[in-house]
Amino acid sequence: MIGVNATSLYYEDTGPGSTGETIAFSHGLLWGTELFAPQVEALRARYRCIAWDHRGQGRSASDHRNCIDMELVWADAVALLEKLGTGRVHFVGLSMGGFVGLRMAARRPDLVHKLVILESSAEPEPRQNVGRYRLLSAASRVVGLRVLSSRVAPIMLGRTSLTDPARKADVARWNAIMTRRKDIWRAVNGVIDRAGVESELARISARTLVIVGDEDVATPRAKADRLVAGIAGARLVTIPHAGHSSTVEQPLAVNAALVEFLAER
Repeated sequence: MIGVNATSLYYEDTGPGSTGETIAFSHGLLWGTELFAPQVEALRARYRCIAWDHRGQGRSASDHRNCIDMELVWADAVALLEKLGTGRVHFVGLSMGGFVGLRMAARRPDLVHKLVILESSAEPEPRQNVGRYRLLSAASRVVGLRVLSSRVAPIMLGRTSLTDPARKADVARWNAIMTRRKDIWRAVNGVIDRAGVESELARISARTLVIVGDEDVATPRAKADRLVAGIAGARLVTIPHAGHSSTVEQPLAVNAALVEFLAER
């Protein structure tokens, strides 16, 4: 655990890799460091890999706020990297972690060498989603997300993962992770109410890779295309048979894209 901004965050740090470079992994809503376990395992020999659970999520401390604002989550990430003395990192963020990564690259370029954004967007939550997400958040305050897993899974996972009999145990394990905290509604509200950062994309100078699962319904391909259009020099990789959690759904394909991108000079 590490103390930052009057809270305590759970984090994992693999220590130095052979390249002397560091990757910071910022997870998506409902998840924790587990979202990047396949990537950390594949990359830890070459890179120092740091992953953490955002405030009010995973194994990090609870928070008293009704809405854990995205600006606060971003400030936590800055404080964590500075306290760990990472210097410039390769920042990898998925969904909510991508909201953090975009802010980091635009506002603190001194901390970001390369940027990888997966299943994310620079835009505020689409108006058509807000109502049903608020209902889910309100219901989770009463009964917890576990009871609502049948509503959550189709948002967070692709149809291939959900319909493949061979992945039934994986889906059950992922659902257990995503629905473990009854107080997750505080973080959910932060995602629902987030401000867009489209106007900040032009400030991003870090070399950027955008990744999207071709079955992602939460942040579909069009949002990824707009990120690529807004960030100078950014390019796109599409991951087949993956939804909103490509790092665990199709880890080998994601790992291959990361290895290639990070090795570029």
